Amino acid sequence: MIIVRDLFHIQPDQMKKAKELTQEGREIMRRQGYSSVRVMTDLTGDYYTLVLEGEYKSLADFESAMKKVQSNRKWRKFYPKLRKLILGGRREIFTLMG
Repeated sequence: MIIVRDLFHIQPDQMKKAKELTQEGREIMRRQGYSSVRVMTDLTGDYYTLVLEGEYKSLADFESAMKKVQSNRKWRKFYPKLRKLILGGRREIFTLMG
């Protein structure tokens, strides 16, 4: 099992809008194979951080889910709206132990 986290640094005055948009994107992702997508925001650390986290059986499953969602018409329409609010970010991939 792997855990994938996408961490986004959001423009400070756009965090509320980013959280609202994330709910729309989360639903598209779920329908396209992303399992258990969780959305988190910062309590400590870098301010204005938005995290999307999901669990997958393997890297191959994650890659398959990514390809599927990126080819989705609704996702291609949605993502540019969120992208405008993002200053930067990174992806973290972990192996779940135990």
